[in-house]
Amino acid sequence: MMESTALSTPASFEAALQELERLVQTLETGNLPLEASLAAYERGMALLKYCQETLACAEQRIRILNGEELTPAAPPESAAP
Repeated sequence: MMESTALSTPASFEAALQELERLVQTLETGNLPLEASLAAYERGMALLKYCQETLACAEQRIRILNGEELTPAAPPESAAP
């Protein structure tokens, strides 16, 4: 039986991601009854939406900080031989 509901909000992006990963692992086993699988899928979709919205907000904040222009991250300096 699933303890979380699709309506509860995760404490953070990281918590949502961890819960989503656990749900995926649980669903991949195929050991849940149909109703529990549907509840897990529903919760997973809610978590996915939460993560996508959180990332979109973070991207928007970065755009604002960079003057509306997203610039690619520079590759890390590598030690050239």
